[in-house]
Amino acid sequence: MSRTTRAGILCLSLIAAITLAASAIAPHDPGRQFADLSYAPPMRPHLVDGDGHMHRPFIYPLKLVDRLEHRFAEDRTSPVPLEWFSPGTLVTTDESRGPWLLLGADALGRDIFARVLLGARLSLGVSALAAIVAVLLGATVGAIAGYWGGSLDNALMRVADFVLVLPVIYVVIVLRAAMPLVLDTGTVFWTMTGILGLAGWPYPARGVRAVVAGERSKEYAEAARALGAGPLRILLRHLLPAAKGFLAVQITLLLPAFILAEATLSFVGFGFAEPTPSWGVMLHEAGQAGALSEAPWLLAPAGAMVLTVLSLQLVSTTAADVAVDVSNKP
Repeated sequence: MSRTTRAGILCLSLIAAITLAASAIAPHDPGRQFADLSYAPPMRPHLVDGDGHMHRPFIYPLKLVDRLEHRFAEDRTSPVPLEWFSPGTLVTTDESRGPWLLLGADALGRDIFARVLLGARLSLGVSALAAIVAVLLGATVGAIAGYWGGSLDNALMRVADFVLVLPVIYVVIVLRAAMPLVLDTGTVFWTMTGILGLAGWPYPARGVRAVVAGERSKEYAEAARALGAGPLRILLRHLLPAAKGFLAVQITLLLPAFILAEATLSFVGFGFAEPTPSWGVMLHEAGQAGALSEAPWLLAPAGAMVLTVLSLQLVSTTAADVAVDVSNKP
């Protein structure tokens, strides 16, 4: 295993762990608005005060200097210590003395760090479940087409070809636009999962169909058939395991595509909506005129997306190599 692959796996493990523990790591509620902290800059922790004395980690609270220009200055006269393992969170501060905004605040004074963490649950949750739906549906259709062949194979593959030639992101937007614009968060979550899964199934279907069609005439499959094994048993126990490497590669390829698709849908207003924190919703705010010039830290969710997609690409490269090695074995 190469160093890049180890780095990708390590990053994905950290992202998964942080996403699962997001509610315990976030120092504030993602919907909490802090007065007079609109577009507040990131607040870095300190260990040494102005006199050169060491302390446990603390921050200097921000005070608004110019409301029109959103200029802030650190109040170095009243340092606020970080409180570790407070009820419900890993680290926070006494909010009466000033909140800790690690990645700054948005236009409403909400903690961007907390919103990125909690938004990962929705953005990555939709993408992961949609990838699983696409792989399961594609594996089923591909297995049926590859095993039985004939007119059924031709019909299923023509449907897959039709879906493949469509511009996927536009099809997804049209399907979402055909539904009511205002939906609750749970309905949007499962709707986007289903739509993305239906848009992505042809990719694994074509590969699984090729694997099953090539393996069904092998001696071990013929021996199982001669011993009385039914089609379902042959597919599940003998043929589909040969496509495991290919399906693993497909998951690592579909996940980045679905992450970007969810962000696109939320960005154009067809996905999650305010005040629900998701990476696409946060990027929609960052894309507003003048927002980035005043608060470049609004691009924090874009950084999280880049890190996640890059990690997946590093892992998918190795997964593809492994799949090729397995398929080349006699």
